[in-house]
Amino acid sequence: MNNHPLELSRAAQAIRREVSGPRADGNGEIPRLRFAPRGTTGEDDGGTWPVLRLGPLQAPAPVMAAPMAGVTNRPFRLLCREFGRGLFVTEMVTARALILGHPATRQLVSHDPSEAPRSIQLYGLEPAAVAAAAALIRRENLADHIDLNFGCPVPKVTRQGGGAALPWKLGLFREIVGRAVAAATPIPLTVKLRSGIDEQHLTFLEAGLAAESEGAAALTLHARTAAQHYSGRADWSHIAFLKDTVKSIPVLGNGDIFEADDAAAMLTETGCDGVVVGRGLLGRPWLFADLQALFDRRAERLRPNLRFVLDVVKRHALGLVEFTGSEERGLRELRRHMSWYLKGYRVGGPERAAAHRLSSLQDLDRLAVALDPETPYPGRVAEMPRGRGGSARRPRLPNGWLDSNQLTPAHRIALAEAERAADNAAIDGG
Repeated sequence: MNNHPLELSRAAQAIRREVSGPRADGNGEIPRLRFAPRGTTGEDDGGTWPVLRLGPLQAPAPVMAAPMAGVTNRPFRLLCREFGRGLFVTEMVTARALILGHPATRQLVSHDPSEAPRSIQLYGLEPAAVAAAAALIRRENLADHIDLNFGCPVPKVTRQGGGAALPWKLGLFREIVGRAVAAATPIPLTVKLRSGIDEQHLTFLEAGLAAESEGAAALTLHARTAAQHYSGRADWSHIAFLKDTVKSIPVLGNGDIFEADDAAAMLTETGCDGVVVGRGLLGRPWLFADLQALFDRRAERLRPNLRFVLDVVKRHALGLVEFTGSEERGLRELRRHMSWYLKGYRVGGPERAAAHRLSSLQDLDRLAVALDPETPYPGRVAEMPRGRGGSARRPRLPNGWLDSNQLTPAHRIALAEAERAADNAAIDGG
């Protein structure tokens, strides 16, 4: 693995040579994401939105909502779709839980009939399991696009060798991607990466080139290492270098997009083909309205007063009640969103405390009455980083994981055991 972002190892150079003849489908076409020129539109799109194509499918914007556990479920995705266009990915689910048909996992990957295209993010440790899950998605028509996660920095994932830790074992990474691509075809399969494990173990170049050679349709790079978690600043130069290195498929950038102007800056500075927005959406599903305005080349931005926010919150609550099948559970799910929705607005301490005790729609109505709906948009404070940031931390890894980028028999056995033990809990996609 390369220890400097501006140096390609011999392995990476060899992989790049392989990509000179990427695999094609039965029609001789390379399955990949393709972007129409700026200002052009699809056949059924009457606007000026640039078109993002996934094989025969199209999403009318080069923007994706990143998977986030407990956030990007069906009700939240539908809210985002009200405001703008793009790809809206489910919460990350484990391949094994999907194969076993766990009811909670099935609910996490369920889509509203109005959702199109449908995107699911998978996580797994074994090539056979990930391929089986991809085949199930194709066979049961559960999605139009599959994203594989190799970017999660959460300790319970990396200590098993998964998420952002897995690309260090390049052979295993290649096998997972290659078998999943074959199993998913003709559904396009994309790959989510982080820059690496830490600054001494950067993996994004070799992994990106390997995924390209195995037939991935596109790459997303969260330009932080697992050690950074969500702290500090994303290093967008990694996105630019990956874009310059990978030649046949698009590269999407991820990290530190909290407003539409951040997306414009990333596209300009890195030359990437699209952006992936995560924490910037927390409590702000209307960010997609600003992104739509950006790509339509319109200057206006949505700056909602509290009345507007409370209306969105109420619709979110109703969606969660329907999704969970319980008013109490739905409102409990809403609690985690309330500090994000109210970020920066002039709301008193008692009202904020009440927002974190919601148990019924009546509680929510009482809170709305106690607030001043004409409270204006708070300005820049509402556009600052939100969600978890924290501090850098040493990644949790299997014992001896960094000793070699070859997979040892002991690690293979441990990965198989971890795959079998995988539950149906969704995890942030990194």
